[in-house]
Amino acid sequence: MVPERSRRVDRDVAAWPKAVPVKDWMAQAVVTIRVDASCREAVELMKSHRIRHLPVVDPPRLVGIVTDRDLRQILFDPVLQDRMAEPAHDPGDRPVRDVMTWAVITVGPQTNIRQAARVMHEQKIGALPVVDAGRVVGILTEHDVLRAFAALAPGVTKVSPLEAPSTADEP
Repeated sequence: MVPERSRRVDRDVAAWPKAVPVKDWMAQAVVTIRVDASCREAVELMKSHRIRHLPVVDPPRLVGIVTDRDLRQILFDPVLQDRMAEPAHDPGDRPVRDVMTWAVITVGPQTNIRQAARVMHEQKIGALPVVDAGRVVGILTEHDVLRAFAALAPGVTKVSPLEAPSTADEP
C-alpha cells in the first residue's frame, strides 16, 4: 500500500468575502465561433487568441462549446477518423457542430465565483460561458478562478510540497 501524501498549508485566519460575482473575474472579450464553422477554423481561432475553449453560437444564441481536446481528438486520433462516415474528407473540414458539446453548462454574471468553481470541479470542465438574457457576455476559465482565489485568499501564505508521511518503523 502506498502511503498517503499530503500538503501542509500555513495560514493566517482569512475571512472569505460574502459573495464575489463571476462578472468581476470573467474574460469579457469572448471569442466565439459559429456552429457551421470548420474545425480547422476553430483551431486557428484558438491558436491566434491563445485560448482552449470556444463558445459555439447560432447567432444570437449559445448552442454549445468546443475545446482544444475535442479538436485534437477529431484531427489527430486515427481511430476516430476511421469511424467517421466520410473518411475521404479532411477531418479539419468537418463542422464544429460535429465535435462540440451541445449540453453546455453556463452561469450568469451575478453567480458567486465559489459556486461557479464548484460546478467546474464537479462537472470536470475547464470553462463556463457567462450568459445574460440569452447572450454570451463572458467566459470564466480555470485560470480566472485560480486568479480570483489567489487574490481573495490572502491568508494563505505558503503551501509546502507534497510530503510522504513518516513511518515509525523507519530507522
